Amino acid sequence: MIINLRSVRDDFEKVFISTLSIVSGIIIAYLSILGPLFLNKILYKTSRAALYQMQAQDLTNLIFISPILILAGILLLLEKSVYKHLLILSPISTIYYALSYTLGMEWSSPIYTGNSEKFFYYFLFLIVSSLIIMFYAISRFDENINFKLNKKFLVIYSIIFILACLAFASMWMKEVNQVINIGTTTSYNETPTLFWVIRCFDLGFTIPLGFISLYLLWTRPSQSLAIQLLFYGFFLTTGIAVNAMGFFMYINDDPAFSSGTMVVFLILLAVICSGYIYILKNYKQRNVKRS
Repeated sequence: MIINLRSVRDDFEKVFISTLSIVSGIIIAYLSILGPLFLNKILYKTSRAALYQMQAQDLTNLIFISPILILAGILLLLEKSVYKHLLILSPISTIYYALSYTLGMEWSSPIYTGNSEKFFYYFLFLIVSSLIIMFYAISRFDENINFKLNKKFLVIYSIIFILACLAFASMWMKEVNQVINIGTTTSYNETPTLFWVIRCFDLGFTIPLGFISLYLLWTRPSQSLAIQLLFYGFFLTTGIAVNAMGFFMYINDDPAFSSGTMVVFLILLAVICSGYIYILKNYKQRNVKRS
């Protein structure tokens, strides 16, 4: 009896990744339900303003992230090719979420109380599982696809994308410079740890990823489809969460709410959505021509 090792490996990976994806989706839903949005069983050591934003993140997790992970896992088990387009959407945003909910708490502050440290291993599982899912999802895409973007669209899109990213970066850098120069801002006073975590992630990770994805669209469109979808999945899910946070801050009369900041985030989300839809549309058209 000859054992096909490649077949055994593929079956193991399929079951393992499917299980990880489904369990991750269930854990995210579980944490979101226990959080400040519903049951308030998980108490986070942070300000009330930050809790408004966490409510928005939990709602986004329940509506988008959790269903995407669970559905992707089921579709992978059923061997439906669309699974990879769902699986690649959530890894980076899930890692961002888990790190923000752990590193971003005011652990040393005597002002706040909480019990979220009891849920540390759930967040740790999400970080590890997302890394595994990310590398698996990237490997499922063909590395050389007949994929070429319209240059006129790409020029217009690039200009708008760069301007939106620079506006986003300038808002965060303005606040950072304010802290450096005078030692305070409204959000920094209440949650200094979360302030630095979010600014470091966005200025050192999110925005550079945006410019890297744009560079790859120009230089390696056919070889970078998986990376593009990974980046855009992160931008889309995070963009939805950020705009939901702005809405929650507005309805709760949070003094930190800024209509100008909200407009920038809405524009950035619209730009990202248009780029993601165009890439998917172009990818499908090219594949139809190949077949």
